[in-house]
Amino acid sequence: MTIQVLGTGCAKCKALEANAEKAIRELGLDAKLEKVTDLKEIMKFQVMSTPGLVIDGQLKASGRVLSAEEIKQILTKAE
Repeated sequence: MTIQVLGTGCAKCKALEANAEKAIRELGLDAKLEKVTDLKEIMKFQVMSTPGLVIDGQLKASGRVLSAEEIKQILTKAE
């Protein structure tokens, strides 16, 4: 499983990344977490507002910081 956090490095992007790390750790997943900061790469997902969360190439959320609990719910559905 590959999880990507889309964003240019703002506080919200960093918070989403931290929450994603926490969710992965708490679920004990063998997942790769990537930070995507290149605007051209972010635009490929048609994200107009960062941060964004992508799981295995599919955009799951954008424009807000998901809590670790929300991310865990998404991840358990994606398995």
